[in-house]
Amino acid sequence: VQLQASGGGLVQPGGSLRLSCSSTGLTLSNYDIGWLRQAPGKEREGVSCVRLERGNTYYTDSVKGRFTISRDNARNTMYLQMNYLEPGDTARYYCAINDPIRNPRKACSDYTPLGQGTQVTVSS
Repeated sequence: VQLQASGGGLVQPGGSLRLSCSSTGLTLSNYDIGWLRQAPGKEREGVSCVRLERGNTYYTDSVKGRFTISRDNARNTMYLQMNYLEPGDTARYYCAINDPIRNPRKACSDYTPLGQGTQVTVSS
């Protein structure tokens, strides 16, 4: 099973990035999906998650209105569109999953991160 995030980079404040996460060996449409991030010296944070059942979506307060999570089941890929990026968004971003049958109430920040993540740096 491989799940690899991509699309990170260096961007100026106010810029945009789209993160992607593709899977081999894992069918993302069977899972709750999410994006986590961790900055140096800070705890891991759940940025955005969407549950398989009903499609309920969560965004941490600091990204509401700026970030959008989505999935493309045909491509077995999930995305995080990030607009109006701020220096506070600088972190390593990880795609993550949760088994909705085993853990129907797991918090976004506790989803299982997979892969090495992708670095996002917002700086002028």
